[in-house]
Amino acid sequence: MAGATCHRIDLLAAAIVRAGSVSTKGLENTLTTRCTLTVARDSSKTRRRLIAAADGLLYGQGIRAVGVDAVAEAAGVTKRTLYYHFASKDDLIAAYLEERDLPTLGRYQGMIPEGGAPAARRIRRIFEQLGKNAKDPRWRGCSFLRAAAEFANLPGHPARVVAARHKRRFEAWLEEVLAADGFGEAAALARQLMILLDGAVAQILIHRDPSYALSAADAASTLLKRTNKSKKRRSAQPSTTMTGGS
Repeated sequence: MAGATCHRIDLLAAAIVRAGSVSTKGLENTLTTRCTLTVARDSSKTRRRLIAAADGLLYGQGIRAVGVDAVAEAAGVTKRTLYYHFASKDDLIAAYLEERDLPTLGRYQGMIPEGGAPAARRIRRIFEQLGKNAKDPRWRGCSFLRAAAEFANLPGHPARVVAARHKRRFEAWLEEVLAADGFGEAAALARQLMILLDGAVAQILIHRDPSYALSAADAASTLLKRTNKSKKRRSAQPSTTMTGGS
């Protein structure tokens, strides 16, 4: 598409020069700039279209089950165009997951906005929303967990790298939420919550039973309640510092 556009621009330029309207050099510089911008703009749109097509297919059917031919067809481009934008299927997979990274975290952050309810109540909402999402027949679980599972034998695979980065980012956010509410050992708690959350996702996928999300929510609430109680007991204990000569 971009090549055809630039070809039409070249034909127009030739006609203008023959008519003597402008100098050849000036027109060449102007149209070269416009053509470059057109190519970049078209290329960006094509790349986004390919990632969107990959998102629907890879999430819906599985990464290994979908070939690049199917992605190219869904995007309305040739396989050659796909490989122009992505050196390999692995690169396309990584781009698909990277495109989901921050938006996924943003959705969860939107579920529990800062301020207002205590952290324990806000975090419970994450599990409750997971249960609601899992009732949708189109729900296929966590794209990052599934990608890591599909390439479990390839630790350095781009999908594993992106998935690990996303999970670390998510865990760090949970730690921030807990620390802001005064929980001690927020890092350890955040890790335990990640285990509950991803464990709930796995159980729902296995059993197709969203109630596992509520069971995980109860476990998370109990964990945070007990942690909070222990913290308060420690802070309420009288000082045992001794004074004077005994």
